[in-house]
Amino acid sequence: MITIRAFGIAKEICGGSTFQMELSDKATAGDLKQTLSEQYPRLGDLASFLLAVNEEFASADTTLRSSDEIAIIPPVSGG
Repeated sequence: MITIRAFGIAKEICGGSTFQMELSDKATAGDLKQTLSEQYPRLGDLASFLLAVNEEFASADTTLRSSDEIAIIPPVSGG
């Protein structure tokens, strides 16, 4: 079981700022993004969203562990 923190619009889409998900032992950040997009289709509708693992942006092949701190980073607009 991993704990995920959501920020910005992702918090609204996922129904809260913190939630948990069950993942397989060899799950990657790419697997998690796919699962999140399936479970929360509005996330998939965003232009993009990134995952951070232990406060660093994660590539799709980053392997996840239950002790990792995961964050969903939605697109940010500026002016």
